[in-house]
Amino acid sequence: MIVRKGVMKWCRIGRTRRERGFRALAAAGNASLDVLAAVIDVPSGRPFWTLRPVAAAPVRFRAAIAGMLLMSGWLSVPGALLSDDWPEWRGAGRRGVWNETGIVDRFPSDGLDVTWRASLGSGYSGPSVSGGRVFAMDFRSGQGVGGSEGLVALDQSTGTRLWARRWRVDYAGIEYAGGPRATPTVDGDRVYALGASGSLVCARVLDGTVVWQRSFPREFRTALPPWGMASAPLVHGDMLIAVVYGRPRAKVMAFDKFSGEEVWRALSSEESGPGYSQPILVRHEGRLLLIVWHAGGLAAIEPGSGAVVWQQPFRTRMETPIATPTWQQPHLLVSAFFNGSRLYRLERSDPRLLWKGASDSGVDTDGLHALMNSPVIDGDHIYGICSYGQLRCLRLATGGRVWETQAVTGEKARNASAFMVRNGDRYFISNDRGELIIARLSPAGYTEISRTPLIRPTSPPGARRDLGAVNWSHPAYAGRSVFARNDEEIVCVSLAAD
Repeated sequence: MIVRKGVMKWCRIGRTRRERGFRALAAAGNASLDVLAAVIDVPSGRPFWTLRPVAAAPVRFRAAIAGMLLMSGWLSVPGALLSDDWPEWRGAGRRGVWNETGIVDRFPSDGLDVTWRASLGSGYSGPSVSGGRVFAMDFRSGQGVGGSEGLVALDQSTGTRLWARRWRVDYAGIEYAGGPRATPTVDGDRVYALGASGSLVCARVLDGTVVWQRSFPREFRTALPPWGMASAPLVHGDMLIAVVYGRPRAKVMAFDKFSGEEVWRALSSEESGPGYSQPILVRHEGRLLLIVWHAGGLAAIEPGSGAVVWQQPFRTRMETPIATPTWQQPHLLVSAFFNGSRLYRLERSDPRLLWKGASDSGVDTDGLHALMNSPVIDGDHIYGICSYGQLRCLRLATGGRVWETQAVTGEKARNASAFMVRNGDRYFISNDRGELIIARLSPAGYTEISRTPLIRPTSPPGARRDLGAVNWSHPAYAGRSVFARNDEEIVCVSLAAD
């Protein structure tokens, strides 16, 4: 089969096992984006090569291509994705960067157009978008603190539910027991979901068939932390890496992503908890490192073997590392609600601590005390949301504060938060009041370009708030749209300029 005009082309290239693959050239969403290209071993789903630029096609046609490849078993390329997808927490590479063009400069005065909305149960987990599908997790309550968690797949263009898989859970002992926290991770023809009570599920993207499943408490003696399991699993090659908090020495584990079998384990769970931050992969001086910020400190792990490269102690009050570490070569930044920020410079051996905040209070703060939002490093400055909703700018070199504003969150309240995603020279910021903001950040100050309602807050805030509810779910940006959820629904809202 050949579809001409540069949109898609594939052909059988041989008869041997290694050659039983297909060459797929599929268009991405607009002319500025790259296109999926891969030779895939059909029995294993492992690629021989991936990615080269080709032509462009509309999102709806691109979704149809992805669906056709999935049904045929050809789109099973680890790490290969259409460049406007959002396949995991904070997008591709967990960087919080959205590269699409053709996006609105300002929001319409009468609000944004909702492309579709679909019902969903409760949860804090953000959606992910890949291959023309939207994936989300939710919780349906039952008796007492029991109920079921679910992984749901929706059509990206229409919001039509394609499939759902549910499993029984018990939220006994979990605070803010409103549902899953971790964003689903999509990798080729599989999607990985981690529930708040430690159920790790691998399902097929096509129909939701469960390929394998692991229970952290039952299999690895995980004692659930107060706010449940929150760290989204991370794909590296043929492995799926997860913060397990298991025993013995299984705070972090790697599994074969195809079978679920254990590959390696690292770090002790005896001295400190797992925290609630997200692991990331960084490349420094040609070496790939897995960075894990847990309740005992910051660790770098060789992702292929599980060998610990270095550790930096950093005990946080109430064991609350939550914000994702921020990486901007060669700087690594972590920021905690109570204990403030620390900036490291990665070197050939151990990292060097450049500075740390002087305050251990979530109220009397000095530099930046982030909660769940990830700060950004932009040039010589750091921007992030502090413990009571203040957007602050710090000097990268010293951690000294340049300015602050309450304009983003709208109220000075404990745990007030917002998520920042970079798009070109501006930021899309979703605050916990359910608003979406376009702004520019610079050492000179905060410049708000536009603001509009996005989704109704529905989650209990745990503290006094003006609206009586908050939205603490990180949205996804893909297909020139934003995908946001609350405890009742998920919406797709167009951000296209035309």
